[in-house]
Amino acid sequence: MPDNHPNILVADDEPHIRAMVRSRLERAGYRVSTAADGAEAFDLASEDPPALVVTDLQMPAMTGLELALKLRCHAVTAQIPVVLLTARGYILRPGDADATNICSMMSKPFSAKELVREIDARLSGRWSEAA
Repeated sequence: MPDNHPNILVADDEPHIRAMVRSRLERAGYRVSTAADGAEAFDLASEDPPALVVTDLQMPAMTGLELALKLRCHAVTAQIPVVLLTARGYILRPGDADATNICSMMSKPFSAKELVREIDARLSGRWSEAA
């Protein structure tokens, strides 16, 4: 995939979720990196900052919320938008929303098509097929 396509970092401890999201995003024209937990995702984002992070809330080593907070606190990753996936009815507290770049939350199970639409909307104007 050409380098002018934005990279999306997908962090989820469930391999089948990572594979499904990766496949759908690649078909939509995105480059995709994956991580099995928040700590690995943070390391990847620090090395090669993605255009957007999709992360599960509940993961080992570092939760999705902890990842979003840590990304926001570092200069290299501070502006990266985050889509938070959750298997339960989690409600983001106002203080957490202010301290992170969580731009959207989606409940599991989620529609891959809806996820792509959300990412497209968040990144619109930042890239194009002709770029």
